[in-house]
Amino acid sequence: MLYRKAPKTGDELSILGFGCMRLPQKDGRIDEERATRQVRHAIDRGVNYIDTAWPYHAGQSEPFVGRVLRDGYRERVKLATKLPSWLVKNRSDMDRFLDAQLKKLETSRIDYYLVHSMSGENWERIAEQGVTDFLEQAKADGRIVNAGFSYHGTRTDFKPVVDGYDWDFCQIQYSFLDEEQQAGTEGLRYAAEKGLAVIVMEPLRGGLLAAVPQPAEIEAIWREADGKRNPAEWALRWVWNHPQATVVLSGMNNEAQVEENLRIAGEARPDSLSPAELELVAKAARKYQEMMKIGCTGCGYCQPCPSGVNISNAFEVYNLFHTFGKQQDAMFLYVLRLGGIVSGEPGYASQCARCSDCLEKCPQSLPIPDLLEDVAAQFETANLKEREAVVKRLFLN
Repeated sequence: MLYRKAPKTGDELSILGFGCMRLPQKDGRIDEERATRQVRHAIDRGVNYIDTAWPYHAGQSEPFVGRVLRDGYRERVKLATKLPSWLVKNRSDMDRFLDAQLKKLETSRIDYYLVHSMSGENWERIAEQGVTDFLEQAKADGRIVNAGFSYHGTRTDFKPVVDGYDWDFCQIQYSFLDEEQQAGTEGLRYAAEKGLAVIVMEPLRGGLLAAVPQPAEIEAIWREADGKRNPAEWALRWVWNHPQATVVLSGMNNEAQVEENLRIAGEARPDSLSPAELELVAKAARKYQEMMKIGCTGCGYCQPCPSGVNISNAFEVYNLFHTFGKQQDAMFLYVLRLGGIVSGEPGYASQCARCSDCLEKCPQSLPIPDLLEDVAAQFETANLKEREAVVKRLFLN
């Protein structure tokens, strides 16, 4: 196992972190016996960063992690979980959630505590509710050690969040498809320059970049390489090639994934990909972009929308539906991202009033109102209320 140092704390963190959002399941619940073997095996092989959150596995991930870290495993890892920001109504809620999480996780401290799912608007709201005071007090009384945030907003909103508090670390979505999406490469570098450890989530885009088979056009590109690597290894090595990436989280749920990721995490050093290999990955990224239905880069210049539409997320989920064939996942993700579950205010495509404000701002000259009509027709179908109910049950319970 290779390790990288968290700049502000000096912690030596395994470059592979175990994400506990997609654990193996049995009869609709976490397969406790199998998942325990996988997590403990990873720790035995050097993984020392374990990530969970309040809503994962419909609230069952944190109690599971508490149990899996018994028998001396807790002392061998840095434990990360997250404040469910969308459930916070006032300052006292923050203490209530943290205290409940400490109990569920069977621990007296959270080593890496994140304010979950920040964007520009979410950060402004929770900052007004006193989150920085909460973090300072929780650090002072020892309930948390390091304070960070996870991010799902636009590039333009990322820097104000980084600059809004003396964070120890942050967590961003990053893959070879995300150089211009969400925080992007610019955000990765900015956070690192500010001394933050950067935890990377979704390096495989929820497993899509590792799926077998890949689209034929992508498979043809990987076959051009001199050495044989599967799509997952290309994607992981590309992220680890960035020295600013401290830990890369992987939501592993079968033994083969665990073994493969452990192997790669023992070899993937920063700046180790050759120029030819980097160009090959860039070629694959360009091909994916060509295959996407909407050529949105996620720059966020079109935001804020006067009607409240979450334009960038609407287009990202639409591309997920059409490019990767993950129709069912995309249908629920649309509700989660745009239904106001996390942000508090819905941002559905159908809210577009065709004011044309976005047309003047889009660097790609996209016909945004017309495209939003397509998005609404795709996702806002007769069963929208049913999907909303399911997502609310998972995230608001």
